[in-house]
Amino acid sequence: MNDRAAERLLKAWRHLFKLDPDRYLSDSALDAVCRSGTDAVIVGGSTGVTFDNTADLLARIRRYEVPCVLELSSADAAVPGFDAYLVPIVLNAGTAEWIAGRQAEAIAAYGSMIPWDVTIAEGYIILNGGSAAARLTGARTEIGGRDVLAYARLADRLMRLPVVYLEYSGRFGDMELVERVRADLKGARLFYGGGVTDAERARRAAAAAHTVIVGNVIYERLDDALATVAAVKGTPPPA
Repeated sequence: MNDRAAERLLKAWRHLFKLDPDRYLSDSALDAVCRSGTDAVIVGGSTGVTFDNTADLLARIRRYEVPCVLELSSADAAVPGFDAYLVPIVLNAGTAEWIAGRQAEAIAAYGSMIPWDVTIAEGYIILNGGSAAARLTGARTEIGGRDVLAYARLADRLMRLPVVYLEYSGRFGDMELVERVRADLKGARLFYGGGVTDAERARRAAAAAHTVIVGNVIYERLDDALATVAAVKGTPPPA
């Protein structure tokens, strides 16, 4: 993706719903999510994601006009037909496997088939040690604000990644730290995910980050999840 196309796409994303192919979601709930006014639906998860369940969820979402994006946690689940592809680079992973190893393996195997013009790298910083993503990647989550800011600068200034993603994965994070990271970025957009379970938390996250991602609450309290769309869209975006 060229820089201008990526910038336009990322700036258009203020609120995103994230759906896990390995979790059940009824047709009526999916209908509500896809008609909610969210900017796009991300498909992805840390465990249990396969080609078949990813393709099945994509087919269900394609009945709607909402853009659909795949976040790749495994090359085996790389399904064609999405509007864009997000590739996580877990900056605070315990091993290089999640920083460059799996990505290089996927490129070696499928490089000629990768739609580079709609592929976006994300500099992930995982901050909830109890999350499935942290366990899977061995992420060093017991770090302070100084280290979080260092990882963000690594992604933004040295690696020139278009996205920095602060992932609290099920736990609502430190909004003061989120705001500090966002204010420090020079080129990257800041994604925030974790514990956005109602409209109030959605507003707080939207005031701190460029893009707010809402996931788990969809499966627990759908009405609260749907309320986050208006809450985020009604909050002035940070500079």
